[in-house]
Amino acid sequence: MGGVSENRPPRPRRRRPLRVAVGLLVLFAVIGYFAAQRNSNGGGAPYCTASAAGADPEEYELSPEQASNAATIAAVGISRGLPDRAVTIALATAMQESALRNLDHGDRDSLGLFQQRPSMGWGTPEEITDPVYSAAVFYDHLVEVPGYSRLPLTVAAQKVQRSGFPQAYAKHEPDATVLTAAFGGAGTLVCSGPVPAAGDPERVRTELVRAFGKEALGEGPAPASNAPGAAAAGAEEEGRVDVRLKRDGGPAEERRGRAVAHWAVARSQELGIARVSYGGGDWTGGRAGRAWRPRAADGAPGGGDRQVAPGAEVRIYTAR
Repeated sequence: MGGVSENRPPRPRRRRPLRVAVGLLVLFAVIGYFAAQRNSNGGGAPYCTASAAGADPEEYELSPEQASNAATIAAVGISRGLPDRAVTIALATAMQESALRNLDHGDRDSLGLFQQRPSMGWGTPEEITDPVYSAAVFYDHLVEVPGYSRLPLTVAAQKVQRSGFPQAYAKHEPDATVLTAAFGGAGTLVCSGPVPAAGDPERVRTELVRAFGKEALGEGPAPASNAPGAAAAGAEEEGRVDVRLKRDGGPAEERRGRAVAHWAVARSQELGIARVSYGGGDWTGGRAGRAWRPRAADGAPGGGDRQVAPGAEVRIYTAR
């Protein structure tokens, strides 16, 4: 008879659980590899972390490009003696407009960190794409807003920007607050990545003056560009830039010192900065852990610069 045979071949066993387990193991291995690279000495892609104890959130992570631009925005505001609220408004505005990137494009003719438009009188394209200029002109307009420091952030920003999405600035306020604390308050900024390439002390001085003004280097003569620093793990140090702080300058001068120190960390990859010493501690580029470390009492390598009196000056060492 033409019936169907009862001797059917056995179905293959399903191996889906095994495949899933293997896939997860591979995924965890990849994640572990990149985590190890990121936390190793000089491994992984560069990145920076701003932190502020008690804030919500307490940390904000950003790329070196973003950190450099945020440092410039904060430096310009602090050098003008503007309050933290002004710096937070400026940072939140740039976070919304450009994600803290110096864009060469935008809506219509908008450019730069704040997406300012040459056709609306903000400046030439070359000026607007200069982070120092764009931050300065933003603050120029902000301080003309009556009671800006008491206004909701999104209202103050909108009075400057005239955006089509005026409520969009508000969501960046928590992260902008962390950045403000990192550059001029009780927070910190650290950066990781490869050991910085060779730097030029004269270029560091030039950029300091551009960001912080003519009095950026403080009192006293500038040191020799090849002044040696204490040896440190990571990049080899060659040149040194001293930023002298005013004696009895009070909270304003302490704020300036913190801003300069963290500005240098934020721009370490770009300017070839190997180490920064300030306020009883130091940060070293390309070092595992990346944190500011307390200065050793004996000035041991990697433990800080014992010659720097806490709060007296900021020392910036360039790599060779």
